[in-house]
Amino acid sequence: MLSAGFAAGASAQDGERITVEGEIIDTWCYYSGVMGGPDAVVGSAHHTCALWCSAGGIPVGLLTPEGEVYMVLKLPGTDQLAGGDTALNLASHTVTAEGLAYERDGLRYILVETVVSDQDITNLNHEDYGVVPGFAIPDDAVEQ
Repeated sequence: MLSAGFAAGASAQDGERITVEGEIIDTWCYYSGVMGGPDAVVGSAHHTCALWCSAGGIPVGLLTPEGEVYMVLKLPGTDQLAGGDTALNLASHTVTAEGLAYERDGLRYILVETVVSDQDITNLNHEDYGVVPGFAIPDDAVEQ
């Protein structure tokens, strides 16, 4: 739920204070499709991979229920950008975040100032996809 939108005519330099709810996602797998479609690269089925990607420096995003993605540039409690170990405790979690949002060239960004609520992992799709979805295992890795 987006409780504050972008003001009409706001420039890229002007941050808009927003409160937004969504799942902290692994942006590489979400955008590249390398691990399957959008439903398979979120939630508990993708949690382990999301940890690996975040630890490896892949930027995290915040995916709203409406399908909008905010690239998370910063999380509270650190001077670091939101990559590496800074996002490990939030991977795949549904959160409500407050911060400054920016938009440029059709991309949304957020500097999270406060995580208002952390609901943990609410998308329990591992029941549908398994802990490691079958499509995520290369064909040449499967014994015939």
